[in-house]
Amino acid sequence: MKIFFVCTGNTCRSPMAEAILTAKELPGVEVRSAGIFAGEAPLSANAQTVLDGAGISFEHTSKQLLPNDMEWATLILTMTNSHKQLLLQHYPAFAGKLYTLKEFASGTASDVSDPYGGSLFTYQQTFNELKALIDRVVEKLTEEEAAEKN
Repeated sequence: MKIFFVCTGNTCRSPMAEAILTAKELPGVEVRSAGIFAGEAPLSANAQTVLDGAGISFEHTSKQLLPNDMEWATLILTMTNSHKQLLLQHYPAFAGKLYTLKEFASGTASDVSDPYGGSLFTYQQTFNELKALIDRVVEKLTEEEAAEKN
């Protein structure tokens, strides 16, 4: 399973999601992230602080989303519905593997709010939200895998 997280600048939400899922060290799961409008920048300082506080070691430089990223992924999870809609417009062939993170995890259409420029507390809230959603994604994938074996 190749899971690809997408946000705007790839300095906060999608790399934190990538770090959280990667830290779970799930067998057979590869994780990457990119931003729709990303330049080359380090992980935001507050995102790094929150990850460090959770004991998650992660080095990151933001990356622009490329067409081969969409091809690589088995599952593409965006942080907002607007990210999803933009990707659907540019890459309609990948609609079957494209969801918002909240849509895939819990069936809701709401967005993961962007902590960019916010306080450490705001980043911690986003991290907690991402962690809970990713835990649910892992549960869902585990359930689907078990169902396929039966």
